[in-house]
Formats: sequence, structure tokens, C-alpha cells
Amino acid sequence: MTTELWTAQEAQRATGGALQNGERWSATGVSIDTRSLEPGDLFVALKDVRDGHEFLAQAFVSGACAALISDPSKAGGLGPTLVVGDVLDGLRKLGEAARDRSQAKRIAVTGSVGKTSTKEALASCLAASGPTHRSIKSYNNHWGVPLTLSRMPRESAFGVFEIGMNHRGEILPLTHLVRPNAALVTTIAPAHVENLGSLEAVADEKGDVYAGLEPGGVGLVPNEAPHASRLIAAAERNGATLIRFGRDAGCEARLIKFEMDETGSNAEADILGRVIRYRVGVEGAHWALNSVAALAAADVVGADLDAAAFALEHLRAVDGRGVAAKVRAPFGEFTLVDDAYNANPASMAAAFATLSARKPGLGGRRIAALGDMLELGPDERAYHAGLAEPLDKAGVDLVFASGPRMAALMEALPPSRRGGYAESADALIPLIAGSLRAGDVVLVKGSNGSKMSRVVSALTGLEGEG
Repeated sequence: MTTELWTAQEAQRATGGALQNGERWSATGVSIDTRSLEPGDLFVALKDVRDGHEFLAQAFVSGACAALISDPSKAGGLGPTLVVGDVLDGLRKLGEAARDRSQAKRIAVTGSVGKTSTKEALASCLAASGPTHRSIKSYNNHWGVPLTLSRMPRESAFGVFEIGMNHRGEILPLTHLVRPNAALVTTIAPAHVENLGSLEAVADEKGDVYAGLEPGGVGLVPNEAPHASRLIAAAERNGATLIRFGRDAGCEARLIKFEMDETGSNAEADILGRVIRYRVGVEGAHWALNSVAALAAADVVGADLDAAAFALEHLRAVDGRGVAAKVRAPFGEFTLVDDAYNANPASMAAAFATLSARKPGLGGRRIAALGDMLELGPDERAYHAGLAEPLDKAGVDLVFASGPRMAALMEALPPSRRGGYAESADALIPLIAGSLRAGDVVLVKGSNGSKMSRVVSALTGLEGEG
């Protein structure tokens, strides 16, 4: 039996709206997209790129129990509706009501790199101790956060909410909406510098996550991140109990050891005075500190630390964020690592370090196929050229690159490491495909806007050729 999430009367009281064409419905979910809507969902007709009111008919055909709308003239008696002045505001109020009725300990996760992966890891850690609700995908913006809150079941013991931003001032209203018991910043990196103007401004924006903390809440700070002092000041200014995580001796959550292999890592950490050994079941150098942060966050909200550590062993990579697969091409088998969802200098360096831990097959090479890093501001050329050093340190044999910004990297590389360059991801595909051989390990990475996912699709498609 599916658990009831909202009755008509509860949703009406939460939003202050008017029930029309039926008052006896109950919702088992909340949806903003008819393509993923499940029978029993409350359909929220948001106005964004498209006006959700245009999809009311499809929503009811797909099994929506009711719709949250602002324009009753477009409902046409299709089904029960809850009419509010503004749909997004109605969704926020629904989220607030879900938050206030719940006893769940809530954790907010933000940062320049690693938000989604850390959120998923933390949710797994918490789920070992009780029912856990979390943001799906990267639902971390002005509609994603209230939507996630509105979906939180009454019986949740824990909730994990990813909070993102593109411009100054976007985190503050979201953290006040979540009102977390603990807030975690993964790290600070030059993502969104183009919009915010400086790395200091990025740190200040991320530090705003501590402003929404409940009284007595905990602020988890990456002690070795750029401008960590600004994060510490923000946490203290907002009355947070400060927990620093990192490798330094003074950290309350301290990484002691982290050893990578081809399937994951073995780690040891001191979590608030308790030394614990654990395994991370997914590859990646970034998991060194992200795992410590996840364990510390789980511990401070009352989860069982041993169970949380055990859960890390069963992590799996999120699509587009380091998923590795074997591809059997006509010329032989190679390994494809899909990390094409996003990129900045910090995540690039972590991906190269992870690639270095992978052993190519006989006659194979470590290959990096890279697309532009976006929103880096006026220093973008230097950031791209600067990737030459971590590529060398990681022992990457060949680099293929696409996009105008990546031209700076190709110039900085020695000729022996230049595999090929193209203006676009599509134009890069034949250069890479024509150079591959059995045993190669190929990392594909770039900002989402650089469309390196097309390279992943094309290389995956080599499996069916021949």
C-alpha cells in the first residue's frame, strides 16, 4: 500500500488555496513533470520554460489525483484542483508544511564540487539508521528544493537537501526554507566565478547556507578549501557548532589514510574523537574528504556511525559522475569513464588522480577527453592551461580536447601528450574513436554545456559496431 503524503485538506491548509471540483482526494506524491508523473501524484503546474497549465489534461490522463494551479480557467473541469495566487509560492508553502510536521533531522549540502555525490553518500549513510528522504538528481534550485521538501514523507527520520546557486543571493532563501539541523559545504572552487566575480564571493555565497540553521545547528566546513576562513566566520556568525573536516591535525573530523584502487578506496578517519576504518565502494580521489564529511554529518544528526561507514562500501557512482564501463569494440575492449556531467579545475584534478589509479590493459594507455570548463571568469584561459600539471602528475598518456577554452590546455601540453583537438565535442568524436586501441582507459569530462556526453554516447556505441 502506498503511503498517503497529502490529503486535500492538509494541502489546502498549507497553501491557503481554494479546493475546486473535488475535496476528497489524497496524494501519494508530488510532480512537476507529466513525463515522470505517477498515478496518485499531485501535479504542480509551475510556470518556468513552459506553463505547467498547458499540461493539465495530460497530468490527469496520467493519473494525477489533483493539480495545484493559479488559473482555474485552464482547468476545464478536468479534475480536482487547488487554486493559489502563485504556484511556486504554493509549492514553497507545501514544502514548509512538510518540514514543520516532520521530526526528521535535516541536512543541507552545498559546495562548488561534489554536492550531488556527497548528498547521495550521506543519504546512504543515514538510511542505515532510519527512513531517509533526499533530493533526487540535482534538484537544488528555487523550485527543486521546495519540491523535495513537499515530497518528504511524514515518517522520515532524516532528510538530505542539495542546495545550489548560479548567482549571489540564491542560497539564502533556500537554506531558510530547509532550516537544516546541519549544513555542509563540500569545498570552494572557481565554479560560477564568471557570475559572482571572485572566489571570495563564491565562498561567501556558499557560507550563506549556515544562516538557515536551526538553533544549536552544526556547520561543517572544509578546512583546507580556498577561503575556508570565510566559511568558518559565516558558521560562527550564525551561531553554528563548528566542525571542520580535512587532513589537518586540528580538524574535528580528520582523514588519516586514504588508499585508492580500481574499485574504490580504503580509508581511516577520526570522526569527532572516534577512529573508524571503512571502504568507499566507488572510485575517486574526491571521496577522500567527501566521505569524511558524510560520516561527520551523519554522526552529528544521531545516525549510527558504524552503520554509516558500512554503507559507504556499497556506494555506486552517479551517472555522468565517474561511472566506468567496459566497451567491447571491434578492435578490442577498452574502459570508458563517464564524468561528463560537470567540470571545474578542482574536479578535473580529482578525476585525473582517479584515472592514475586505473591500470590500462596490455598495450593500453590512460586517455583524457576533455571539454571546456565554463563560468570561470576572466582567468579561464589560465585555469585551462593549468590542467597540464595535474595531467602530468597523473601519468595521463594522451589528451583530446574540444572547445575554444581548451585550446589553452593543448598549447600548454608537450607534443607527445597531444592526442587531438577540435572546436566542438561532435568534431572530437572521430579523432578519439580513430585513435583508440584495446586496453585503453578513457576519461571523458567537461562542463555540461560543453556537451561531452555526446562523446560518451559515441564511444559507448562502438560496442555495437563491426
